[in-house]
Amino acid sequence: MNASIKSRAHRLTDKERACLAKMVDYSSLQSIPEIWPLAAEKFGDAIALMDPQAQPAVQLTYRELNSQIQQFASGLQALGVKPGSRISLIADNSPSWFIADQGMMRAGAANAVRSSLSDPSELLYIIENSESTAIVVENLATLEKLRTGMDDLPIESVLLLSDEAPPSNEALPVRNFSQLMEIGLQQQPQAVSQNHQTLATLIYTSGTTGKPKGAMLSHGNLLHQVTNLGVAVQPQLGARVLSILPSWHVYERTAEYFFLSQGATQIYTNRRQFKNDLKKYMPVYMVGVPRLWESIYEGIQKQFREQPASKQKLVNNLLNISGRYIAARRLVQGLDLNNLTPGLPQRLLALVQTAALFPLHALADRLVYQKVRAGIGDLFQVLSGGGSLAMHLDNFFEIIGVEILVGYGLTETAPVLTARRSWDNLRGSAGQPIPGTAIMIADPDTGQSLPPGVRGLVLARGPQLMQGYYQNPQATAKAINEAGWFDTGDLGWLTPQNHLVLTGRAKDTIVLTNGENIEPQPIEDACARSPYIDQIMLVGQDRKFLGALIVSNTEALAAWAKQRSQASPWEREVGAIDMESKAVEDLIRQELAREVKNRPGYRPDDRIGPFRLIREPFSIENGMMTQTMKIKRPVVTERYRDIIDGMFT
Repeated sequence: MNASIKSRAHRLTDKERACLAKMVDYSSLQSIPEIWPLAAEKFGDAIALMDPQAQPAVQLTYRELNSQIQQFASGLQALGVKPGSRISLIADNSPSWFIADQGMMRAGAANAVRSSLSDPSELLYIIENSESTAIVVENLATLEKLRTGMDDLPIESVLLLSDEAPPSNEALPVRNFSQLMEIGLQQQPQAVSQNHQTLATLIYTSGTTGKPKGAMLSHGNLLHQVTNLGVAVQPQLGARVLSILPSWHVYERTAEYFFLSQGATQIYTNRRQFKNDLKKYMPVYMVGVPRLWESIYEGIQKQFREQPASKQKLVNNLLNISGRYIAARRLVQGLDLNNLTPGLPQRLLALVQTAALFPLHALADRLVYQKVRAGIGDLFQVLSGGGSLAMHLDNFFEIIGVEILVGYGLTETAPVLTARRSWDNLRGSAGQPIPGTAIMIADPDTGQSLPPGVRGLVLARGPQLMQGYYQNPQATAKAINEAGWFDTGDLGWLTPQNHLVLTGRAKDTIVLTNGENIEPQPIEDACARSPYIDQIMLVGQDRKFLGALIVSNTEALAAWAKQRSQASPWEREVGAIDMESKAVEDLIRQELAREVKNRPGYRPDDRIGPFRLIREPFSIENGMMTQTMKIKRPVVTERYRDIIDGMFT
C-alpha cells in the first residue's frame, strides 16, 4: 500500500509542544493506575469526583480517591484475583464505578465493561466471551436479571457496587461495596508488574450487525491518550468537568482519565438533571456527542420561538449578522472549509467585512449571546466526539461564543485519532491527528493512498490502536492489515493542512438504482436544521430515489399550528396535531426541500422523495440508538421494514 507524506505519524508543532509542556507529565508510567498515587501527591485535597445525584451525595478528594482505589484493589487480591484475571464490570456512572475500574487494574486484572441497562443476553455473552471469573454489578437488580444465565459460567465471586445486603440464599459468594472495602483495608497491597502491552480492558462494540466484538485495549493504548490529549485541551487544577456520557464507553472513559490526571473536578450528572446542573455547577468543560449539542441548540431555539414576534425578528436579524461576521472571520483566518486558500483580494474584502460587522456582533453578544451562555453554564470549551457535528451546530455555537473542539476516533483506537486545536479550529472538520498518529485516505477498491482533497476510506495507525479483537483473529485480520493500518469504516478526505473531513460511513452509503452513492449523514444533518424535524434517517438502498423516516418536533409543530389562521380549535392544543394531515405533510416537505437544496454540494439525487412521520423517537431505551446517541440504522430499518417498503410501492 502506497503511503503518501500525509500518512506519516503526526509530529509536534511548536504550539502543541508548548501546550503539552503545561500538562502534568505521565510519559514515564507503564500503566493507568500508576497515575493516581502521583495525582494524590500533587493535588492532595482538591476535589476529584462529585456525585450530587447519589443518596447521600458523594465528594472525594484526590487523596481519598487514590486510597479507595487501593482498598478496592487489595480487596480483590484478598479474594484471589490474580494478574491477568478478567472481571466483568456491569454498572453505570458513579464514583464507585471509577474506583472499581481502577481498583481492578491496580490489582493486575483486565475488565470487560458494559451498562447495567444492556440486554441480559448481551451481558451474558460478554461475561462468557471475556472469560471473566468474577463480576462487579450495579446492584442486586442487575445480579437478578443475570443470575439464571450464570450457572454454566466460571464465576467465582460477585461484587455489588451498592451497599445492599447480599442475598442469604445465593450459592455464589456475594459481597457489597462496603464489605469489599473493609476486606481491602485489612489486606496488605501486593505490587503487580504491568507494562504498555498489558491488557487493561475489553470494550465491546455495539453488535448491531452481529455479536459484539471485544476490543483489547492495553495500558499503553490508554496512556497514549492521557499524555497527548493536551494538544487539544489544557485543563487547569480545579477546572469543573460535567460528565453525562456512559463511563464505560471509551470516549467518556479516556476523557475522565485525562481530566483527572490534570487535577480537574469531575461532576456526574444525568439526562434528567443535566440542564439544572449546567447552571448550578457552571462547568468549564464538557464532553459530549452531537445529539447532546443538538438538544441544547433546540432548547435555545425553543426559547427564541417563545419570545414576542418583534423580539424574534430582532434575534434572527442579529444571528444573521453574526453568521456573516464569523464567515468573514473564518476566511481571514484561512479556516473556511469551502475556501481554504482564498486569494489576497478575497482576504482583504473579508477583513473589511469583519471590521464592519464586529460592532454589531459585539452588540448582539451583549444583548443576546451572553444571556444564552449564562443559561447553559457559561461553558468555556465543549469537546465533541462520537459522530460528525452538523455544520449548523458548529455555526451556532461559534456565534454565541462557545468553542466546540471536535475529535474523531473509535473504540478500537482508545478512541481519539484526530482533534481540533483551539488556534486552528477548522469548523466542519474532525481536526488533525494527535501526536504519533497517522491518517491515510485510501481508495476503497485498490487500497492505494489518495492525495489531499480526494475522498476515500479512512485508515489509521498509531500507539492507540487496539491489540485486536478478543478471541476473534478473523475479525482482527479483517480490521487491521499487514502494514498495521486499521480500517475505520469511515469515508473522508484530508485538507492540505492535514485536517480530516468525514463524509459518512462506508457501510451506511445508500446506492440508488442509477448507481449514485449517497452519504446519508450530511443530508440528515441539513434536514435537522428545520425546527420541525427532531430526528431523521434516510432510506433508499436499491431504490430510484431517497426516502426518509422522520420524528417531528411536536412542540414546534404545535406552535406552527397556533399561528395558522385556518387552524381548527383542536389543532391549537399541544400534542393534538394531526400528523397525517396534508397541511403537516406539506410543511415537512417544504422544510426538506429547502434544507436539502441549501446544503453545500447539493445534487439532484440528494432530494428526498417519500417520507413517513413516526411517533416513537429513536432512543437508547427502545434500542434504536447507541449509548452515544447514534442511530442504529440496521435496527431502525428492520423495525420499520414494512413502512419503508410501503413508501416505495
